[in-house]
Amino acid sequence: MATNKELADLIFPDVKETIKDLEKRYPVRQLPEGAEVTRFAPSPTGFLHTGSLFTALIAYSFAKQSHGVYYFRLEDTDQKREIAGTGLDLVKQLKNFGIVADEGYYGDHEEGIYGPYVQSQRANIYKVCIKELIKKGRAYPDFCSKEELEQLREVQQANKVVPGYYGEYAKYRTLSNDEYIQLIKEGKPYVIRFKSKGNAENHVKAHDEIRGDMDLTENYQDIVIYKADGLPTYHFAHLVDDHFMGTTVITRGEEWISSLPIHLELFETMGWKAPRYAHLPVIMVNDKDTGNKRKLSKRKDPEAAVSYFLQEGYPKDGVIRYLLTIANSNFEAWMMENPKAPVSEFTLSFDKFSLDGALFDMPKLNNISKELLANYDKTTFTDECYEWAKEYNASLAARIDSNRDLFESIINIEREQEKPRKDYEKFSDVEEKIKFFYPEDYNALIKANPLPFNESLNHDVIKAVLDDFIASWNVEAQDESSWFNDMKALGTRHNFCDDRKVYKKNPADYNGWYADCISIIRIAICASTQSPKLFDVLKILGKEEAARRVEAVKAAL
Repeated sequence: MATNKELADLIFPDVKETIKDLEKRYPVRQLPEGAEVTRFAPSPTGFLHTGSLFTALIAYSFAKQSHGVYYFRLEDTDQKREIAGTGLDLVKQLKNFGIVADEGYYGDHEEGIYGPYVQSQRANIYKVCIKELIKKGRAYPDFCSKEELEQLREVQQANKVVPGYYGEYAKYRTLSNDEYIQLIKEGKPYVIRFKSKGNAENHVKAHDEIRGDMDLTENYQDIVIYKADGLPTYHFAHLVDDHFMGTTVITRGEEWISSLPIHLELFETMGWKAPRYAHLPVIMVNDKDTGNKRKLSKRKDPEAAVSYFLQEGYPKDGVIRYLLTIANSNFEAWMMENPKAPVSEFTLSFDKFSLDGALFDMPKLNNISKELLANYDKTTFTDECYEWAKEYNASLAARIDSNRDLFESIINIEREQEKPRKDYEKFSDVEEKIKFFYPEDYNALIKANPLPFNESLNHDVIKAVLDDFIASWNVEAQDESSWFNDMKALGTRHNFCDDRKVYKKNPADYNGWYADCISIIRIAICASTQSPKLFDVLKILGKEEAARRVEAVKAAL
């Protein structure tokens, strides 16, 4: 009778290394006590999902705050689903948000002694481990065709039993080694399955860093661990990689909880200590059609793709801050107390994670981004806006290039104060809001739309106010208080009441109250009833440009 070793040698004749050899090649990491080794391990199958950014952020944060290691591993064993170039795209998009690996896969190269960090390049490592399982009698070749597996499913459905390959339904589980060898020599195609010792009637205790102790059904399925294409499945590949790369805690979505018993049994069978697991809450949205909660969807929700936030020009730190409000219940209070502190000063805790899927809240993201941008100094705002505009808005980039000082002056209006002005949620808001400062855009604005003067005002009154405004111009020599007093005086010269209570009692005696007079000037200068502080706008534009605008408005009346 053939031995397990003979079967293993037949399947992997070229594999001479042992697990001991691998342990020497990948030594235990020497790190400070409490240091976490975490990883982000995506498949190169498309764009970076917001949920994936969340997962990477959590892994990165725990490694950094514990003085550990965060690495990037590319899990490309399902090569039928791989989309060329997306691995590099994932690295680049994470880098946009400040999440850069200490080691691992960088898209065009690798760094670190625990590689390769691309799973398809680690085939020989997996073979060593699977060969060991066969020698232990804990793995076997399975020769089931697709047709046989389909027939098995039909039988299980008819018998109303749990589907899968296990127990009496595992057709090739109980063959002798001689029978396995014979079928292999005949050239019959096969995969390799793990031989589970579990039972569907038993439960296993598993600890989750977020959920605490869980009672789960023991694994009893003989899962495929090695495919016909010579690569392992995710279940086995991640086990081997996390062991030899020294991962201490695995952060992944809660949809993997059902697979945890499989992974724990595999670790136990290999004789390896399992990492700790933290299954993160799924990010949800309210479905607009049904009103029900559902997972953030690549097909239905633009915010499911991280590229959406990049294209819209959300400050990257704003997106990170928002995701941290989903992660830890105490982050929002910390952020309010420390509005200008870097998020790296916040200590993330598994104890503060929610067990329920968090709803993606665009208004909250917009508010966080608005607060963040309001607290930027003009240089930081301009630098980040320019970097965004170079890729997504050539017109805005050209404005900044042509006169950065002007742009910074505009952005700095009501910024350097205790409660800064909050004009912008994202960089894509900027150009439309500042266009009126630029003469060519101002000209287009007053040609495209009627200026929104109060219809009850006589055009002669409007012209007289504007002429007086230019004739009495003294903005450069004034502070805001004296300028404001001059504007009130200008209003009274043109029969605009300077006392609102008096005006309310006798509105017919006046052209309006003094704020209506200032509104005439605002509309003429800004082509809108809404603008940043008018005194600051006038300081930036200067008398010559203000006079030109007044003449253009008078001609248009």
